[in-house]
Amino acid sequence: MLEKTFYKTLLSHSFNIPVKVNYWDGKSDLYGDGDPEVTITFNEKVPVKDITSNASLALGEAYMDKKIEISGSLQKLLTAAYESSESFMRNSKFRRFLPKQNHSERQSVSDIQSHYDVGNDFYKLWLDDTLTYSCAYFTDGNTTDLKQAQLAKVHHILDKLHPEKGKSLLDIGCGWGTLMLTAAREYGLKVTGVTLSEEQYYLVRKTIEEEGLQDLAEVKLTDYRELGDQQWDYITSVGMFEHVGQENMGLYFKDVARYLKTDGVALIHGITRQQGGATNAWINKYIFPGGYVPGLQEMVGHIVENGMQLADIEMLRRHYQRTLEIWDQNFNAHRSEIQEHFGERFTRMWDLYLQACAASFESGNIDVMQFLLTKGPSGKNLPLTRDYMNGRQ
Repeated sequence: MLEKTFYKTLLSHSFNIPVKVNYWDGKSDLYGDGDPEVTITFNEKVPVKDITSNASLALGEAYMDKKIEISGSLQKLLTAAYESSESFMRNSKFRRFLPKQNHSERQSVSDIQSHYDVGNDFYKLWLDDTLTYSCAYFTDGNTTDLKQAQLAKVHHILDKLHPEKGKSLLDIGCGWGTLMLTAAREYGLKVTGVTLSEEQYYLVRKTIEEEGLQDLAEVKLTDYRELGDQQWDYITSVGMFEHVGQENMGLYFKDVARYLKTDGVALIHGITRQQGGATNAWINKYIFPGGYVPGLQEMVGHIVENGMQLADIEMLRRHYQRTLEIWDQNFNAHRSEIQEHFGERFTRMWDLYLQACAASFESGNIDVMQFLLTKGPSGKNLPLTRDYMNGRQ
């Protein structure tokens, strides 16, 4: 009886849409007015002590293990939870601090490989043909063509740098190489990509060789902190700083400044929160070990304290929401294949991850931003207006 009372209290204020809850004892409740938009079914109880210890971890694991089933849109349900001020997703009494994370170079290798080295074939099933695993950029009314949007994002980033042919670019966390190779092919830059993922490294190296780009492009399987005294005219880093950890965020920007030539330009793109930094226990345990989403104020502080200046900030929250929605559609189009290879628990985990992230962006719980930085006076050597960012000149 006490457990049922706890759940009723927990769920009665957790959503801003009508939700039906089927409990483990066969009884049901409707929370909110009107016909339910989503139904939650508890096949068995999730211990109260697990919920109060860390709600996101306990409920995430319960969904993976089929203790909880969702009828309707999981993204809609989680968006409603994020948007409700009294939700367990936002109420401080249901949040707990995580153990201190370790972001040593050895641990960083382990963390990155645990996620990105699931296998290129896995990511090929639901990413676009460019294998770009970061927020796309939807332009000219495009809301469905993911490949077009990812290439638009790459050009948007490179155009912001206002690059000169023949100069050098460092891509920290180069992924499968789309940005760095585009910079070499189309902008004539001499590029260096850095990754800790062996799967990514071998694919990028193969592409460089196949396209004969050896004179313009190189990829290194190494920690970005181990690049010595070399400097570059431009630096890009997309979806990278979320992996370095809160304790290393200032050191990350110190390294960006160290590798950037005087009067150089950097474009740093990643997930942030306007409400302040945060971690998520379930995502840290199952998806991104060591992940930390920094706050906007925190980011700006580290940029300035390391001798760089802001030339531009752009928020792309809705673009990442749409990107994730397409990823999840692609993922579920191959669901049976993924489940056959990796198992049902893994498949439910990834589906939850993609929809939960889409909900987090949709609700404004997290954001994604592009920081355009200069090492020297703000905007030096860049055009006076932002018009140049809309296309190569």
